[in-house]
Amino acid sequence: MARVDRNGLQVDEALASFIEDKALAGSGVSADTFWSGLSTLIHDFAPKNTALLKKREDMQSRIDAWHRANPGRPDMATYKAFLEEIGYLVPEGPDFEAETENVDPEIATIAGPQLVVPITNARYALNAANARWGSLYDALYGTDALGSLPEPGGYDRKRGGRVVTWAKTHLRGIFPLAEPDTSWAHVEAVRVVDGQLQVDLLPGLTARNGSGVRGSTSGLKDPKQFAGYRGNPNDPSAILLKRNNLHLELVIDRDSPVGRFDTLGLADVLVEAAVTTIMDLEDSIAAVDAQDKVLAYGNWLGLMKGDLEEEVTKDGTTFTRKLNDDRSYISPDGTPFFLKGRSMMLLRNVGHLMTNPAILDRDGNEAYEGLMDALIGTLCSMHDLKKPSGNSVTGSVYVVKPKMHGPEEVAFTNEIFTHVEQVLGLAKNTVKIGIMDEERRTTVNLKECIRAAKARVCFINTGFLDRTGDEMHTAMEAGAMIRKADMKGALWIQAYEDWNVDIGLSCGLMGRAQIGKGMWAMPDLMGAMLEQKIGHVQAGANCAWVPSPTAATLHALHYHRVSVQARQASLKYGGPRTSIEDILTVPLADNVNWTPEEVRSEIRNNAQGILGYVVRWVDQGVGCSKVPDINDVGLMEDRATCRISSQHLANWLRHGVVSRDEVMAAMQEMAEVVDRQNEGDAAYEAMSPGFDGPAFNAACDLVFEGTAQPSGYTEPVLHRRRLEKKGEAA
Repeated sequence: MARVDRNGLQVDEALASFIEDKALAGSGVSADTFWSGLSTLIHDFAPKNTALLKKREDMQSRIDAWHRANPGRPDMATYKAFLEEIGYLVPEGPDFEAETENVDPEIATIAGPQLVVPITNARYALNAANARWGSLYDALYGTDALGSLPEPGGYDRKRGGRVVTWAKTHLRGIFPLAEPDTSWAHVEAVRVVDGQLQVDLLPGLTARNGSGVRGSTSGLKDPKQFAGYRGNPNDPSAILLKRNNLHLELVIDRDSPVGRFDTLGLADVLVEAAVTTIMDLEDSIAAVDAQDKVLAYGNWLGLMKGDLEEEVTKDGTTFTRKLNDDRSYISPDGTPFFLKGRSMMLLRNVGHLMTNPAILDRDGNEAYEGLMDALIGTLCSMHDLKKPSGNSVTGSVYVVKPKMHGPEEVAFTNEIFTHVEQVLGLAKNTVKIGIMDEERRTTVNLKECIRAAKARVCFINTGFLDRTGDEMHTAMEAGAMIRKADMKGALWIQAYEDWNVDIGLSCGLMGRAQIGKGMWAMPDLMGAMLEQKIGHVQAGANCAWVPSPTAATLHALHYHRVSVQARQASLKYGGPRTSIEDILTVPLADNVNWTPEEVRSEIRNNAQGILGYVVRWVDQGVGCSKVPDINDVGLMEDRATCRISSQHLANWLRHGVVSRDEVMAAMQEMAEVVDRQNEGDAAYEAMSPGFDGPAFNAACDLVFEGTAQPSGYTEPVLHRRRLEKKGEAA
């Protein structure tokens, strides 16, 4: 890399040029101020960062030794006392309320789906940002939400009719008409009269008006659900409805291919869908050097400035994708107004662990990547703050910080952003922090973690995937873990899910912050998602992750049906639903008596998942993708899913459930399967028959060196092997 000196930092020339020529331009921050601030951040904060990582290692070593001395399921009282003695469990302080201010409605009061998207892919990032609104007709027609997939070929009017019937049934349930025996299928026209929505019913149908006289018109059972319209009030082209703070638009066009066959002329139902999106610098991308970081920061800058564009070719047509404009309406009283056309965007930084060669300190050490993200990412975000109407209308920057272990690390993050604000001339607490509750030491100390950032906290969540990886690594020496598929039924996981919501509500996050739930990992199974993911809303989560804009559109229907605000109010005063003892229950197998076929199936399934993900990460730099599992079911995979599979195999190796030879045989067998699954990818490089490339070796490293990986993370191995692959290509 060509490097330039900036205040004692050796900075990759491409990164320095990006910062000076693009990120700083128009920010109001001088280059001297920025580089001086970054130098201080990297040189003064790095020792504490290193000390916190050392504390993780020391605690893990002591926990490993304790489990070796006390194998099997631990006595809970003794175990808790030990964790308190080493500082893993910290004393819980008095009750308090979060103090976060200037939080946008999308965070504070609007509950809805949340996307997580790799920021290095401009097409995906723009698609996610534009997923604030989605077509319900398209989502129902093109997926298995109706129980089956569409047949190949052109438009199927019969299936289209099923879509319309399904949508109008949903409308009847959430926006009922005044007369109980009527539905939206009975409506032939709508109009706005004296600020109220009036509907004309089909001939032969009548409804009661306010005076009790029989007539041919009706309205909404709850007139307050009418939020606005577009076009002529006597013949509107769109009707805007609102429930549980989410909007829905009825698109009326009697000349459209769909609307001309509908009694109302209903051409589509647009749903306010992805209310928020996390633009990801972490688990869903592969950023190992300055080239990757410049791409990531550049896309974030484009989103914040509003000028990011990408040329897209789809179905033989090439067009330019850019950010959607806001949507215009007329309120019931005749006043024009706008609704956001884009998802509220948060930026997920990396955690405290990794360094990056893009910047070297004065001693030639790689800079901690999290420190880079904090200052450079916030600098890019400042361009949004300078716009009259942008991502944040309250003047806030939203940063999600993952993989923090306990209150000390949250407090350290708070210190980092205090420095960032001082460098960039931002008001105190402009930067809001999302605390990802995905490490065991954060879960058991969640109240104190929130306290450590009580003036910044804007988000907490449960992340089952990383949390399971950390669960297995923390108790690696206790014994063999239950099978991977059984983890979701383990006592600790339900306790963890309830605990996160209960603690968040008790700390006053309601109305100030998001309490989130994890990803639906099967993007092709939307019917199952419609049935099951309503559980996240019922659990009191005001956001939950979905794998696509289409999934966001469908998941939004759950927030129509359940008022998260009411659910949270009920839970807040309902008392604790679980205990720290339940959370600390280690998911050990009571009897390691699986059949040889069950063990072989577990090895193969884990090996296939690891290889299918790692080969794209290492060879192509793809950090998140839909990877076919052993049964060819497409699953969304990122580093967190890889962490589970690799730690699970490492645990079974450690305790003799499987042998190294068995695992290696499965790795080679499944590498051939993955090669076959990727035959249609022209950029794919086969792992077989040599089984000696960086990708295959990375997969093996993750398993055979799994017990030695810090907290069981995959990043050190993946970064090393990706850099090796890049070196080969160069």
